[in-house]
Amino acid sequence: MQRLLPLLVGLLIAIGVLMSCVFVVDMRHYALVFSLGEVKQVIGEPGLYFKLPPPFQNIVYLDKRILTIEAPDAERIQTSEKKNLLIDSYVKWRIADPKLFYVTFGGNERAAQERLQAQIRDALNAAVNVRTVRDVISTDRDKVMAEILSNVAKRAKPLGVQIVDVRLRRIEFAPEISDSVYRRMQAERTRVANELRSIGAAEGEKIRADADRQREVILAQAYAKAQTTRGEGDAEASRIYDQAYGQNPEFFKFYKSLEAYRTAFSKPSDMLVVDPSSDFFSYFKNPQAAPAKAK
Repeated sequence: MQRLLPLLVGLLIAIGVLMSCVFVVDMRHYALVFSLGEVKQVIGEPGLYFKLPPPFQNIVYLDKRILTIEAPDAERIQTSEKKNLLIDSYVKWRIADPKLFYVTFGGNERAAQERLQAQIRDALNAAVNVRTVRDVISTDRDKVMAEILSNVAKRAKPLGVQIVDVRLRRIEFAPEISDSVYRRMQAERTRVANELRSIGAAEGEKIRADADRQREVILAQAYAKAQTTRGEGDAEASRIYDQAYGQNPEFFKFYKSLEAYRTAFSKPSDMLVVDPSSDFFSYFKNPQAAPAKAK
């Protein structure tokens, strides 16, 4: 047993040395092989590799994937019209030269992002300052992104970085300008609404005037027709009265006298002051006279 112990210790040491000489590179990373602090090899293909044990050689991994830089706050950029815009953008980038990237930033992605954000801010200012609000928002939006991409790509290449894409995600007015724009839009809409109301009121008056005119015309026509009908009725009534009077004049006088009595004494309080011997009361004095004469 005492003889096996040194053998086991030696085997474990050999295994440890062997493990320190082996490293794996996956498809998501670059592997930088350092020898006494100097980059000796850059490995970008995935697989199993061998190296000298530390401290002779050691490995540093860098991300090989496309990374994203998103500004925490929208950038305030001024246009050629001296109007402030809030622009929210994002950038897609990747490490193109691992050795140069490590020499520049020491492998620190956070430092690289801060440097790139400053360059993006400068490129954004340069592209927007020479354009109007309309150009930035609509007509030249693609050109602005292309200019920013080209500008930042040139400045990032000496850092070992490749800029894949630049996008303007959101563009809007600064709050003080937004309030001004909203007030102007509200005033314009109010003006249009008032104009439509005045046009509607004028049309309403026109329609009412036309309706009143038609009403007067219809009433006048109806009155004329009524008068014509009334005249025809009066003529027909007179004809009937004449015909009836011609058949029995005395009965006609008697009927007319009854109508006169009904009209004169329609109310209990009615009173007449006349001569009792007048013709008005002839049928009161001798009610049988008229029928007798009629026979």
